Amino acid sequence: MKKILIAALFGAAAATPALAQNAAPFTGFRVEGLAGYDHLKGNGGGRDGVAYGVGAGYDFQLGGMVAGVEGEWMDSNTDGCKNSFITATDTVCATAKRDLYVGGRVGAAVTPSTLIYAKAGYTNARVGVNYTDPATPANNFSTRNNLDGVRVGAGIEQKLGTNLYAKAEYRYSNYEAGVSRHQVLGGVGIRF
Repeated sequence: MKKILIAALFGAAAATPALAQNAAPFTGFRVEGLAGYDHLKGNGGGRDGVAYGVGAGYDFQLGGMVAGVEGEWMDSNTDGCKNSFITATDTVCATAKRDLYVGGRVGAAVTPSTLIYAKAGYTNARVGVNYTDPATPANNFSTRNNLDGVRVGAGIEQKLGTNLYAKAEYRYSNYEAGVSRHQVLGGVGIRF
């Protein structure tokens, strides 16, 4: 009898995390891969490219409401060059580099497997600039600038199983020095 009681207690304890996950399906630590459209705009115009990266966060669910914290590391292939920028022989090229983000999100579980959310936080993007002029090589330079900014966005997350989910998200980032970014991303993640 003692062995049956111990086995029953062990089984109940092992099932508790699964029950908690089903009762609050958007609770816990998560990691995700992200990729999608990137449009970086500065004073000299805008360029399109592909953004890609990883994110992690922790969410907790209270009834139908979900709140959480998150962070991301992203990169992009967005770049562009302009000839005859200052002189007839020069070229200036700008390249998007890494983009770091930390912030929070709040949302509503509209079904047991669908979450709609809004997000906001701090972002820091690195942009590289190269200037070359064969006529006056002494003026050539290359620099990387870190730009602080604010990001806002909204998205939808759909559970695909017990721990797997997919998401779609739009976000807008406004950086210093007149630089802004629009992104539409998709992602796949695992919740632990």
